[in-house]
Amino acid sequence: MKTALARLLEHLELDPQALDVAESPFPFKAHADFIDQIQPGNPDDPLLKQILPIRAETFVHPGFKLDPVGDLQANPLPSLIHKYHGRVLLMASPRCDIHCRYCFRRHFPYETQINQRHWQQALQQIGEDDSLHEVILSGGDPFTLSENALLDLVKKIEAIPHIQTLRIHSRTPIVAPSNAPQGRFLEWAKCSRLNKVLVVHCNHPNELSAKTAELMQHYRTAGFHLLNQSVLLKGVNDNAETLADLSQQLFTQGILPYYLHQLDRVQGAAHFEVDNATAKSLVENLRRLLPGYLVPKLVVEIAGEPHKTPL
Repeated sequence: MKTALARLLEHLELDPQALDVAESPFPFKAHADFIDQIQPGNPDDPLLKQILPIRAETFVHPGFKLDPVGDLQANPLPSLIHKYHGRVLLMASPRCDIHCRYCFRRHFPYETQINQRHWQQALQQIGEDDSLHEVILSGGDPFTLSENALLDLVKKIEAIPHIQTLRIHSRTPIVAPSNAPQGRFLEWAKCSRLNKVLVVHCNHPNELSAKTAELMQHYRTAGFHLLNQSVLLKGVNDNAETLADLSQQLFTQGILPYYLHQLDRVQGAAHFEVDNATAKSLVENLRRLLPGYLVPKLVVEIAGEPHKTPL
């Protein structure tokens, strides 16, 4: 039986040997919505590069780590990450609808971190710490939870009096809009007392579609503030024209550019790295091409620092 990766390359009319495809402990995964946006016959397609496991991932590079942003150093309880003042991150799900090859949590020990019991312990600690005002749902991807599980979690967060803002980080609305929660979840959101922020993750304008545009309208109607974070990736979006197009297309779908991240130096992703001088030059060019509100902040996350570090 053919693997999902073999079926993808056959569908795209591409030769795996020419692409230097390699098996990986971090398996290939992509949703049909994302695959539909890839150009058949193009081995340099910027979406394909984000999901294709290649031999370069097996090379060990100095300075690249299994836990590049220090999540496990700021992990007081399983499923809880507390790095920054006033806000805390809750790991809601170990799953994603896509396996991005540059993922900074590709080596994260989800099996010891996330289950319903861990949620209860984390929520209890959040409830006891009135210095917190914002809960961030991450993962994996919180939008891979069942509707019942997601609703149960957000209602428990809403019941904590000192929490004012719920922020959800999700790639699902971009890469698998057909899977994104709507229905009862959006009905809850319309009535919730919480400030609601949805941070999506889109790296290239070709990831956007009529499906994502329709979905974003539903989330805006339900009261979500929509932001985007991108990762700067060599061979994918490391030119000013692509990044400018991305900002403009995001804005047409009601999403404001938020962060442009330098690559988190996770082992297996060194081939995506863009040097800092090039990154700064790209953002300077963006300032010439775009109004200020469409220029994302160029940042890097340094383990142990109390905030993202601007570049």
